[in-house]
Amino acid sequence: MKALLPVFDDSRKKPYYLQLYSYIKDSILAGEIKEGEKLPSLRSLAKSTALSITTVEQSYNQLLVEGYIYSKPQSGYYVSKVLTGRSQTVPAERGSIESEVSVMDETAASETPTMQYDPECFDFNKWKKCMNRILNEHSPALLFEGSPRGEMALRSEISRYLYMSRGVNCSPEQIIIGAGTQQITNQLATLLRKQGVEHVALEDPGYMPVRNVFRDRGFAITSVAVKSNGLAIEKLPANIRAAAYVSPSNHAYTGSVMPVGRRYELLSWAEENNSYIIEDDYDSELRYFGKPIPALKGLDGSERVIYLGSFSSTLFAALKISYMVLPAGMAEVFSSIAGDYSPTCSKLEQLTLAMFMESGLYQTHIKKLRKLYSQKLVKITDAFNAKASDFVRVISSSSGISIILEIDSPKTPGQIKRDAEGLGIPAVCVGRRIILYYNQIPLSEIDGAVSKLADLWRR
Repeated sequence: MKALLPVFDDSRKKPYYLQLYSYIKDSILAGEIKEGEKLPSLRSLAKSTALSITTVEQSYNQLLVEGYIYSKPQSGYYVSKVLTGRSQTVPAERGSIESEVSVMDETAASETPTMQYDPECFDFNKWKKCMNRILNEHSPALLFEGSPRGEMALRSEISRYLYMSRGVNCSPEQIIIGAGTQQITNQLATLLRKQGVEHVALEDPGYMPVRNVFRDRGFAITSVAVKSNGLAIEKLPANIRAAAYVSPSNHAYTGSVMPVGRRYELLSWAEENNSYIIEDDYDSELRYFGKPIPALKGLDGSERVIYLGSFSSTLFAALKISYMVLPAGMAEVFSSIAGDYSPTCSKLEQLTLAMFMESGLYQTHIKKLRKLYSQKLVKITDAFNAKASDFVRVISSSSGISIILEIDSPKTPGQIKRDAEGLGIPAVCVGRRIILYYNQIPLSEIDGAVSKLADLWRR
């Protein structure tokens, strides 16, 4: 076992757990710590580095989430196989749009295998018709820069849609539109600071891009475990003003759903501690079985919930349009600083989306997606149960675009992930679990894809 001898920067510009994480990751990538090598136990590494066990555990958890290491029950932590050093060549000159797309395709192919694609997931012809209407009938509006809040037409449509679909009653003035969840979270970090909030509690495991935003903005971070009924509320900060980031309707990494009773407990925590809840409701529309559970924002009577939504899961990933619904008081604070920001989303795409929603096409599209994805979820579950039940356990899910698997294989999580990606199926490692994104696999190809995965994972 390699001796781990990190040198820490005591200026506290970077938390100790991230410094330790970076040191171990860099050692793995450099080949100084080999595949299959066992890492020191939490206790022994904490003792040798003079860090707390919690700090060391945070570092290991981050390495687990990213697939650099894996854990064996009753044994410890081991290094995964990591591929590095891939190069790429891009032509120096580019001509037409067609040639540029070709270059991008070639570059992507040199980095990762071709991803699965299901044309049934989105009808671009209907989207194009809405965009053409904006270009033909409302082109003068495109000559002027948009609002930092986002276009009023889209904010109004989102307001109506949230009331009908999620029970969230809000005005367009409370809605801020941004280019993706990370950009929205950056703006939110500024608003939280203006409210005197400098501490955030994040789900563990949780969405790393959001953790990175709060880390880089200098917030104190508490990692809170997610149980079968959602975030461990009893572990949230007490007697200090904080914000808790939660995904109660579908936790992507465990599949847990927070029951209504627990949601009221979480709301009580926020009120008692003069704190906020950041509700990430990223794919709430994609619930296939059981009764829908109201959004936390819809239950909030004390203006404590900040609601985050996105169109990436329901439309197409390249459309980077997300939004947040602020409590009324926080929306007024944003008004006072809105002039400091420029719009981050294409005005044309925002207006196209507004027309797509106003015409009812978005609602029709969601109904089609629910039917299609529910069929895919049933089919991929049945396929794994039929072809790999001896070593793959499906963690039940009733929403979202992915399925969670527990796999008893001699391969590391990193190897299992790469096997899936080699077939064009995106995957994420979370400890010994694998999150497999099935949404882009055509329905007719699911059985074949599962057969190939089962053969690869058995080796």
